[in-house]
Amino acid sequence: MSIHEQISSDLKDAMRARDQVRLDTLRSVVSAFNYRRIEAGAELSDADQQAVVQKLVKQRGDSIEQFTKAGRTELAAKETREREILQQYLPAQRSPDEIRAVVRAALEGLPAEGRNQGAVMKAVMPQLKGLADGNAIRQIVTEELAHA
Repeated sequence: MSIHEQISSDLKDAMRARDQVRLDTLRSVVSAFNYRRIEAGAELSDADQQAVVQKLVKQRGDSIEQFTKAGRTELAAKETREREILQQYLPAQRSPDEIRAVVRAALEGLPAEGRNQGAVMKAVMPQLKGLADGNAIRQIVTEELAHA
């Protein structure tokens, strides 16, 4: 079952349960899928659907950060709930230790003079795409380069 089919099914369940936050969140995902499909001019693949959901999760994370800075805890809590709902449709995220292992393996494969953040990120991102947050990867790469 594709992400879109699962979300459509869960949308109906949210309607029946009268779960307004879940309903609004899932409607926003369906809208984003439709917008992306029209933009692409073709049906979305599973990878495209996953990318759309990841983008929405990242947007929620940015909003949580901004609302927290502004002292708007009620809006930050709503965005947190929406992010949790969206994350259910993504594959399990890698732990920091798992990310660190991939980064260390990439560092070992690079020559000493070619070890910089850009080169390491270029090596690890294809392996971790969709499985870890880019900011978390960047932070671990920076830490590992400092220790190397």
